[in-house]
Amino acid sequence: MKTSKIIYKVSLMAIMSAPLLLTGCSDSFLDVTPPDKATLNEYYNSASHINEALVATYNPLRVYDYNKIQYAPLNLCSDVMADDIWVGGGGISDNQHMHKMANYESTANSSDALTGVWKESYVGIRDANDVITYLDNAKANLTTSEYNSMKEEAMVLRAFYYCQLWKFYGNVPYFTTNFTDSYAADQKKADEIYELVITDLESAIEINALPMRWDDYNAGRVNKAMAYMLYTEMVMYQNDTNRYSKALSYMQELISSGQFSLTPNYADIWKESGEFNSESIFEINYTDDQGARAWLWPWGAGGTVLPRLIGPQDWKGGDGVDTGWGFGPIRQETYDMYDKTDTRRDATCYDARNANYTKRYEDTGFFQNKYLPRSENNKDQIADGDLNFNNNLRIYRYAETLLNAAELLVRTNGDMASAQNYLNLVHHRAGLTDNKAATIDNIIQERHLEFVGEGKRYWDLIRSGKAATVLTPDAYGYRTNTWSESKKYLPIPQTEIDASNGTLTQNNY
Repeated sequence: MKTSKIIYKVSLMAIMSAPLLLTGCSDSFLDVTPPDKATLNEYYNSASHINEALVATYNPLRVYDYNKIQYAPLNLCSDVMADDIWVGGGGISDNQHMHKMANYESTANSSDALTGVWKESYVGIRDANDVITYLDNAKANLTTSEYNSMKEEAMVLRAFYYCQLWKFYGNVPYFTTNFTDSYAADQKKADEIYELVITDLESAIEINALPMRWDDYNAGRVNKAMAYMLYTEMVMYQNDTNRYSKALSYMQELISSGQFSLTPNYADIWKESGEFNSESIFEINYTDDQGARAWLWPWGAGGTVLPRLIGPQDWKGGDGVDTGWGFGPIRQETYDMYDKTDTRRDATCYDARNANYTKRYEDTGFFQNKYLPRSENNKDQIADGDLNFNNNLRIYRYAETLLNAAELLVRTNGDMASAQNYLNLVHHRAGLTDNKAATIDNIIQERHLEFVGEGKRYWDLIRSGKAATVLTPDAYGYRTNTWSESKKYLPIPQTEIDASNGTLTQNNY
């Protein structure tokens, strides 16, 4: 095949294009036929073919968990730096990058640095840029609806990938047109990255071509609600008071749309039957049906390794739970913070204290119930079972919409009755009958109870100014350092610094 495709040489980004036969969205979303005997610009000249490239742009989301180089699930990498879970595993050299992150002592060395989020985010950005280029080249062959919908979808995906880089690394290269030379894009400061990405996301939202929620066939695709949640996450993390009103209007529009509602039973969210349910706004989709991910080809369509990572090792306790590798044990203090009548406690914390299993490093007897490995969840895979659990990773839920709206109303001196109502809806869904006043501290605490294991807590502590007082040495000798502003951004992997020929500046760490 003749090809005009550019090979992008940002070190770890210099890999082959993401494969086109993917499960990027709902299992039935799209089967893709690869191009044959055409340049890419010739092939990607119709809506159906550009849609194939758009589907491929979802693939990096799926391989954050494992990309043949590193385990880097977004939720786990965030949570090990907070105060709900330990890293666990076989010891401090087992997934050493996570142990270093948990103690705020990461370095740029290959064994210490978080490379997986960097690599996969830039693969996603590259692919999104390609889609937008194809769309512009083929605009005359597309209806206005086709062009606008796919462009908005690609732009929102690109913003999501940049959001991960911005949160974890801060000061990163930024580009919206792919380049032909290594690190041709300028490295921007974190505040500059924020402004560039949030402005681009605003432009995407203004296209107004995506539905608030897709139908079941397209479940898992970026929708308007997901774009609103991403926008609000970034605005709140940046503490961008000038955009609070816009973010609040998006949350209120999402709420008033009537297309989302809380799942009555919190534990049901985490079942396979709870995927893409009434509370789901955006999930990274995994399936065990003909799951073909393998150690030699983790980019294949299929499931996730996250449940295997966090399950109890040599599990013999029955009840459908499968064995795991003992990462991410929940702290005793996390279990204890719940009221005993709070239904989120047992749905979140799997109590194995009296069970028979092999206790690993930092074991507490509590495991993450939301994504625990269960035999039924990878029974239909056809490759490596470790990599093919069907547990979707929940990124945005309606509960977060309500808590975002409550917090933004308080921060903007808005309608306190509505703020109280939004907080009560989440609080009471957990089976609690008391009313907590809608204060910033109470809303942050409700988020803590609601989102254990979902990768929210660390970023909440930073944006609320609580990180330096909460993220301190523990009584067990596991975390010996205190978080500080100098630790806000992880070091850029040294491989990227070396490949940049002096154009990348390392973060302080």
